[in-house]
Amino acid sequence: MWKGRFSKATADLVQQYGESISYDWRLYKHDIAGSIAHARAQVKAGILTQDEFNQIESGLRSIEIDIDAGKFDFSIELEDIHMNIESELTTRIGAAGGKLHTARSRNDQVATDTRLYCREEIDALTVQIKELQGSLLKKAEQYADALIPGYTHLQRGQPVTVGHHLLAYVEMFARDIDRLADARKRVNVSPLGSGALAGSTINLDRQQIADELGFDRVTTNSMDAISDRDYIMELLFDFALVGTHLSRISEDLILWCSAEFGFATLSDAHTTGSSLMPQKKNPDVCEITRGKTGRLYGNLISLLTAAKGLPLTYNRDLQEDKEPLFDSIDTLKIALAVNTEMIADMTVNVDTCLEAASDPMLLATDLADYLVKNGVPFRSAHELVGQAVAVAVESKTPLDKIDLSKISEHYGADASAVFNLETALKARTNPGAPSIANVKSEVARWKKTL
Repeated sequence: MWKGRFSKATADLVQQYGESISYDWRLYKHDIAGSIAHARAQVKAGILTQDEFNQIESGLRSIEIDIDAGKFDFSIELEDIHMNIESELTTRIGAAGGKLHTARSRNDQVATDTRLYCREEIDALTVQIKELQGSLLKKAEQYADALIPGYTHLQRGQPVTVGHHLLAYVEMFARDIDRLADARKRVNVSPLGSGALAGSTINLDRQQIADELGFDRVTTNSMDAISDRDYIMELLFDFALVGTHLSRISEDLILWCSAEFGFATLSDAHTTGSSLMPQKKNPDVCEITRGKTGRLYGNLISLLTAAKGLPLTYNRDLQEDKEPLFDSIDTLKIALAVNTEMIADMTVNVDTCLEAASDPMLLATDLADYLVKNGVPFRSAHELVGQAVAVAVESKTPLDKIDLSKISEHYGADASAVFNLETALKARTNPGAPSIANVKSEVARWKKTL
């Protein structure tokens, strides 16, 4: 493609080092769609005749069919998907194929292809995240009233329900969907027509091209359009955050499935055994998810590092944007799919959860609230309950069995009534609190939303 300027062929090692066809081939549908829209604008500008356009469109469609069928031979010598398709098009239809690249550079071409690809994958991932939310929601509905300890610092804190706990993740993934929808606005802008960096003296109708490709608008600065990879870095951050949420729920499930907790059981289909210890049932899906989250982080850092010192406009360093992008999308797709399936098959051990939630220490804060309602300042109430807890620990007596009146006259005869889980949950009626009625209401709301 640059033989007019060079007198010596590119070295084999340089070809191997610089090629991207081994991974950017997956942009072929987007490249073909962009080329057809570009060619249609060339007809309007008088660069192509209608017959030449028809040849180009037909040739590109036939190439697309061959790639779909796995019958297309990609060449490393042609470097990337753009030149592989253009070269084959010219071979198939002749001179008309050589006109296609008029008023276009591989710089704006790859930026267009990548944006089209990202837009498509955002939509696909959004569907998958909603499916995961659906799995969580079904379990939240099933276990809306199953009591369980809520934790801070991995220490038992206050009683909640399994439904409330799982709905927390539904909320997290909803924010992920919102972030992807917001990022999609910045993705869905057409750079085609920006050329190598300064547009072209052959002015095609950029808005026509954008409209045909489903873009919301066109870019307004050719230099920025060519060098911009913000949208990919933004998506890699969004993907990494989805990974964070997947990793957090994985950690919860790892703990829940341990013998020490025993709160949940994963199906045999989503666990593995040990090659040595026959009793083992390992939550490998959760552990792999936790590990792959680090991979998502690494892909983000890789591109941030590649882009941080680049002068305007295009530099070949930007070729390093695609492998992290593709890898993050592939990683996230299978992670979402397998976790959706695993959670759908999960069983919560309600009796074990209830036993843990029945620890009277979980209602220590409720005891402080009782004192506050009887006129004791909260800090004083906190101290008095702390004294009661200390007595319970020292005497190895459950908190609900000690004589509270010996600690303070502020503890009335009705203080022991605090130690009732049903009453404690019913009292938590504020929006966002874990009363069973609230949890069921949230389940109903989410069912409508999803």
